[in-house]
Amino acid sequence: MKSKLIVLTLLLSVFLTSCSAVDDLLSFNISNSASIKIQSTFPVNLPSEILTPDVTTNSSAEFQNNKTKASLVKDVKIRSLKLTISDPSDKTFTFLKSVHLYISTSDSDEIELAYMDNISATTNTIDLICTDTRLDQYIKADKYKIRTKVTLKETLTKDVTVKADMKFRVTADPF
Repeated sequence: MKSKLIVLTLLLSVFLTSCSAVDDLLSFNISNSASIKIQSTFPVNLPSEILTPDVTTNSSAEFQNNKTKASLVKDVKIRSLKLTISDPSDKTFTFLKSVHLYISTSDSDEIELAYMDNISATTNTIDLICTDTRLDQYIKADKYKIRTKVTLKETLTKDVTVKADMKFRVTADPF
């Protein structure tokens, strides 16, 4: 009886490990970016919203490059979202109190993508906290919108342009 239990446990562990390995083989990353302009006219300590132009996903080409297609994609999650100040080049994130980014498409509701509150960064790059929401319908779409809500903690003397670099982890079924 003990040997059957050991064999069963061993088979179960091999099965669970192989499922994880198969998921890793069928997973790949997609990167996109958006430009966000924070205007100097935004009020201090009040949330302000910024709409960015539509982000083209180019997902069908990414799926094809990874030998899959949209119908086989079963799970998409954001893995990282990095904000970098691109203009002015000497500016740091000391002016920013909080930032929240939301994603939507014309066919899907808006959901929060990533955020950071109580920002104390003294650099020109910050990594936001990513949500664990499934993003299949957004990445499968031809394009999506990013809405940004920022709260400033100090007055800006000139507009600040921020680049948002997003990395998504895509897992697809084999057939």
